[in-house]
Formats: sequence, structure tokens, C-alpha cells
Amino acid sequence: MSIEAIGAIGAAVDADRLLAPAATQQVQGGFATWFAGEVGTVDRSVATVQNDIGKLVKGETRSLHEVMIHMEEAKLSFQLLAQVRTRLLEAYQEVMRTQV
Repeated sequence: MSIEAIGAIGAAVDADRLLAPAATQQVQGGFATWFAGEVGTVDRSVATVQNDIGKLVKGETRSLHEVMIHMEEAKLSFQLLAQVRTRLLEAYQEVMRTQV
């Protein structure tokens, strides 16, 4: 038996750690962090659209189609975030109605 073969055991232990159930591994951030980030992203996109509209009204830009595309992107991202919020509240209410 060689010493190099014994060193390979450490690699097997690391592989077992990677295959551990997700419940035992640390979660990075979580849902609240993700949701806060998405709210910030939606807020920035709405602010960008408002800025684009202001430029369009002042005549600083002539690309109406780009402004409309940004408006639709902001609208869709807001609607998605609103749906996630609604589903989260429905799930919370369902859990609260559950009898123990």
C-alpha cells in the first residue's frame, strides 16, 4: 500500500460533502434577499423608463420604439414581481389556515 493511495481518501470525503442533502447545506441569502434584489431591479427599470419618457418629451431622443420597449420590459418585470408577491401571500394564508 502506498501513501498516495491514502491521500485519495480525502478527495472521497469532499465528494460526500458535495452530495449532502440540501437541508444541511448553508443557503446563500435566501428568498428575502432575492426578493429585495428584484424589487430594486424593478425600481431601477421604472426609473429608467421615466427618464426615457422625459427625454422623449424634451425632444432629446427620437427613438420612440426604444422607449416603448423599455416601458414594456418594466411593465412585465413589475407584473412578474406582483405575481410572485401574490402567490407568496396566498401560500402564507394557506399555511396559516392549516390546523395543527
